[in-house]
Amino acid sequence: MAIDNTLSPHGGELIERIAAPADAPHLVAGLPRLPVRDSIAREVINLAYGFFSPLDGFMVRSEVESVVKDMTLTSGLVWSIPIIFDISRQAMTDAGITQGSSVLLTYQDQALAVLEVTEAFSYDRESMDQHVYGTTEREHPGVLRTLGLEDTFLGGPVTLVNPPVINPPFDSFWKTPRQLRQRFAELDWATAVAHQTRNVPHVGHEWMMKGALLSSEADGILVSAVIGEKKPGDYIDEAIVLAHHRLRESGFFLPHIHETSTLMWDMRYAGPREAVFHAIVRKNLGCSHHMFGRDHAGVGSYYDTYAAHKVFETLPDLGIKSVLTLEWWYCPVCQSVAYEGICGHRDQKQDLAGTVIRKIIDGGQEPAATTLRSEILEIVKECADRYNAGSAFVTPEYMENRSPVFSLPTLDRCRCSEHQLV
Repeated sequence: MAIDNTLSPHGGELIERIAAPADAPHLVAGLPRLPVRDSIAREVINLAYGFFSPLDGFMVRSEVESVVKDMTLTSGLVWSIPIIFDISRQAMTDAGITQGSSVLLTYQDQALAVLEVTEAFSYDRESMDQHVYGTTEREHPGVLRTLGLEDTFLGGPVTLVNPPVINPPFDSFWKTPRQLRQRFAELDWATAVAHQTRNVPHVGHEWMMKGALLSSEADGILVSAVIGEKKPGDYIDEAIVLAHHRLRESGFFLPHIHETSTLMWDMRYAGPREAVFHAIVRKNLGCSHHMFGRDHAGVGSYYDTYAAHKVFETLPDLGIKSVLTLEWWYCPVCQSVAYEGICGHRDQKQDLAGTVIRKIIDGGQEPAATTLRSEILEIVKECADRYNAGSAFVTPEYMENRSPVFSLPTLDRCRCSEHQLV
């Protein structure tokens, strides 16, 4: 089926920067090596495969300034979150990295990508926090993240030289933007509504997806599960992905209208700014619609409950439509899951809050079909036993012992400088 023009990538072109296998060893020959942490490795992969189109690399200072203050790239195209590579000046000196040079980024002691250093610069991190998060309070996880960055940023294009191998159970669900667009064509989807999630789905989530699918009149729904930084108490990644897939396997969605995928992204909890970013990324994946509920990408009381709804009123057309949804709960009077925009028994509602679902999972009791499907509880328990010694929630042991989401093979005939940063 022909894809509608509204599904074109952000900026009109899907950016892909992956070296041909035969060229990769020559591209990295003689370059200084710079090991990168998990979060940078994930963003390199996202840049190289076009998840962040139209970006072709880490932002230079002018782009950071424009995004932070105006929520646009210097081209005027809407963009809401800075994509930056931080490094200390000492580390730059030790590795011999200068503006205009190239460096081989390594991960897991293997070659990953070449970064062409267009610019090395500093930026006022407090100003960045105030504009992006609306606060400079350390209690905000995004602010805390910024405060942990090094004092210098490197901007410039990246070229992936060693494509990652996605490990089970994520290998069945991770697809590049090009691969997802091909999958949509196989499913005969001309339109798709995206559901951003980092939770195991309760029945409220299920009905929120069904409501978005019906109201958007899209051909299918793409569950885009965020795989990234974790903190104690979060759901383990395996449970999130496999539980959403189980909804389809168990028939709660027809197989031709539901697809589960993963996105390697570290949440910033930037509220409305992050909602805009999520819409742009899902547009790059080929989605025509994106659903936004209450407190989307928010944290604590930093943002209005429906700030993610209101922000789109201030922006030009992004080429992806927002599906704005209110709250879903269980109503004992209606004796069913109910929608805030319809149900008249608000004073008797029973929230399908995360704490309620967590008690069911931790307690192991059989859930009511109006809160958590028994099929979902079953797969969550299986994931807990298999991947985290019986717990469905992130623990220090999980972070230390979990299998990596992706690995890098050895790059054949790589002739790189022996200099490694420590």
